[in-house]
Amino acid sequence: MGTAGDLDDSRRQVVYHPERVGHVASTDYPGVYPGEDNSWDLEKFKEKLVVQVQRLSEKTVELDLVGVDASIANALRRILLAEVPAMAIEDVYIFNNTSVIHDEILAQRLGLVPLSIDPRALDMRGPDGPTDRDCIVFKLEVTCTYNPKSVQGEVDPSKRYRNPNVYSRDLVFAPQGDQAERFKEYPPRPANGNILLAKLRPGQTIETEIHAQKGIGSLHAKWSPVVPSLREATASYRLLPHIIIRKPIPPRLCDKFAQCFSPGVIRVTQNGAGEKEVTVANPRNESMSREVYRHAEFEGMVDLTRIRDFFLFSIETAGAYPPQDLFPESIRIMRSKIQTLKYAAEKLKTPLEDDAMEDYSGVQADLKPQRIRQPMLSYIQGMGD
Repeated sequence: MGTAGDLDDSRRQVVYHPERVGHVASTDYPGVYPGEDNSWDLEKFKEKLVVQVQRLSEKTVELDLVGVDASIANALRRILLAEVPAMAIEDVYIFNNTSVIHDEILAQRLGLVPLSIDPRALDMRGPDGPTDRDCIVFKLEVTCTYNPKSVQGEVDPSKRYRNPNVYSRDLVFAPQGDQAERFKEYPPRPANGNILLAKLRPGQTIETEIHAQKGIGSLHAKWSPVVPSLREATASYRLLPHIIIRKPIPPRLCDKFAQCFSPGVIRVTQNGAGEKEVTVANPRNESMSREVYRHAEFEGMVDLTRIRDFFLFSIETAGAYPPQDLFPESIRIMRSKIQTLKYAAEKLKTPLEDDAMEDYSGVQADLKPQRIRQPMLSYIQGMGD
């Protein structure tokens, strides 16, 4: 793994002008600069690649991904959203529901409850129906009654009744087969136990059996481990801000200059002569508002840029995975896709047999299967390695 490289290299910078953004396209490909070989090379890629965790908490991870094209970073983000598998409630069997919530609405609310179940311990649902290898069963049995200990005239439902609210924590794991032993250390449960599912009053009851299965977000958002809107989780990235001070800022304007940026980005200090000066302290916090460009006194003193291949990832888990496992999981899925493409390319490399070509006798020449170009095959093989 390499280093972040020279941030002052103009080839890596996306330039922010007062009214537009320039240098948005990358130029690190063959033929752009005379006399330079910018063809893709695995060893060069390894030297430039940097993956470094900046902050890790129980729910989120922030990391730097340096040295890749935006297409790779965005592919990883989309895989996180749509192709990393997770567990979600799919089948709801309602035996009794006398609450004011219709069966369909209750089932829909249950389906969007994020589950804390490691999907790597289970298989995808097969054609033979649910088994203990691809299904997790929960029971939800709640009945509301009067609280005999409540005082007369009590108006607070939580004190007047028992079980007036049905929460996600009321889901009870019902082990099937050897699941009690397999999930002994981390029993399946909702990721957030405080999600309100329904309200009950005395005499009302909900009795259901719930089946959760493995899926991916491209089928339904409930299977995404990082869905932004439904589960208040996220998987996003932004480019690293890079602030270049071209000329010294006059001491009398240092405080005003610092106020043109997000808090903590610019630090105002005193030099040996006792005069104020500015330094870039934490460019990661900059929102790139370009406020500094609105003041004529700072014209030509500063340039605002972002580093084109320096991605600041922010990933928040919905509960299925520890946050530090999500990014490696997306890389694993991308590698499997590349292997599939590599295999298909190698099959195309071998010319078709004569009897197979007879099927294309009436097809236009440009639509007949052709041998894949060798440079493209070499690129795919390198990515797969």
